[in-house]
Amino acid sequence: MKLTFLEMRHGSKLLLALVLLLGLSACAATYRNHGYVPSDEDLAEIVVGVDSRQSVEDVIGEPSAAGILDSSGYYYVKSRVRHFGALRPKEVEREVLAISFDESGTVQNIERFSLADGKIVPLSRRVTESSVSDNTFLRQLLSSIGRFNPADF
Repeated sequence: MKLTFLEMRHGSKLLLALVLLLGLSACAATYRNHGYVPSDEDLAEIVVGVDSRQSVEDVIGEPSAAGILDSSGYYYVKSRVRHFGALRPKEVEREVLAISFDESGTVQNIERFSLADGKIVPLSRRVTESSVSDNTFLRQLLSSIGRFNPADF
């Protein structure tokens, strides 16, 4: 059975279309979800000024993060990150639920924040510059040849 020129040409077009389709599908964006934020229905069960830390944990679960101090709050964080090909992953959605408590441990305030509410905080480093130059051992040895003073010995 011998294939004709038209049959080979039709087969190569199908193969090319299949390769292009697979290549385009590899460039599709993928999304990953991280964290947990309770729903509005769950938050409706929490009463400001009445519920305590323990009752909040019982109703909506333990927080993603908590404040450092005892009178600080609970923070529930959820984010959605887009991965697209070889590009750097980009956070496209973020939601933070902050529940603050007063000194007695009862709920004082419930707030929601989104990615639009966030601010970019520039981090700076204080680095001391080194006085050591990038010289090799051989370069340091050869540069010290003319610096000897016979009176020092």
